[in-house]
Amino acid sequence: MHHVTIMSRATCHACDVAKEEVARICDSVGATWSVEDVDTDPELRAEYGDRVPVFLVDGREHGYWKVEEERLRAALV
Repeated sequence: MHHVTIMSRATCHACDVAKEEVARICDSVGATWSVEDVDTDPELRAEYGDRVPVFLVDGREHGYWKVEEERLRAALV
């Protein structure tokens, strides 16, 4: 089973949209997902900065800013 992590921050509208899309896609393919707030850790904030949302699939960076549904689905099968 694959896992998607959304690197996010509380005041990010694009992150809110991404959470809805990732939840829908993961639910449809049986993958799990979670959210990590980059502002809770200085190292995460330094690494991801203004690129949030960033999407990790099984711990590896998959993309950022916008969910590419077809590409994400392909990575989760």
